[in-house]
Amino acid sequence: MKKWFWYGVFFVGLTAAFLVAVFWDNDFWKKKLPVISYVKPFRFVNQDNVPFSDKDLLGKITVVEFFFTTCKGICPKMNNNMKTVYEQFKDQADFQIAAHTCMPETDSVARLKFYADSLGINTRKWILLTGNKVDLYQVARSSYLLDDPKNNFEKIEDQFIHTQFFAVVDRKGQVRGQIFDGLKKKEVERMKEVIQELLDEKRSGGNFVNSIFTNSPK
Repeated sequence: MKKWFWYGVFFVGLTAAFLVAVFWDNDFWKKKLPVISYVKPFRFVNQDNVPFSDKDLLGKITVVEFFFTTCKGICPKMNNNMKTVYEQFKDQADFQIAAHTCMPETDSVARLKFYADSLGINTRKWILLTGNKVDLYQVARSSYLLDDPKNNFEKIEDQFIHTQFFAVVDRKGQVRGQIFDGLKKKEVERMKEVIQELLDEKRSGGNFVNSIFTNSPK
């Protein structure tokens, strides 16, 4: 009887080791960052007057912010912190920053282009966006959760979003983790960890990639 007990222990241990080996490189067992919102359809233009829509988020990890080019207060501080994010991830093929103006009445395509040049950034990785004020403010509130939706009750002419917060969107257009304060370096560092975690998530969307259950490569 004792002999069969140890056979059972050995079999259970062998099975556990096999399962760990098979599933170690898959995401399904890991605790996922929570989904806190979903990006709704939008269509803006970038600093080169090229259309940019919600579909341009798919397949990318995107950091989102709102700013305006003439801001002398929080925006320079936010973008200094964002620059550290940009420098760390700019060589990742599936990473980008989407910076929306909150003053489209003054932030024209040409002004955004000039601002991008002053930052010395690759505008394929750090994209500056403008468009209709109603649409810009709607996406800030309903998609990215960067402003209080109750502010929609004011006249659009009187509305002004001046937020220091950043959001991170995954490859499926889902806002993940939390909203980050772009003025606090500790939160920006935490955001970098979230970005890396999302970059490391399997691109296939399946759990059994490169395992005994499929022949698909990573």
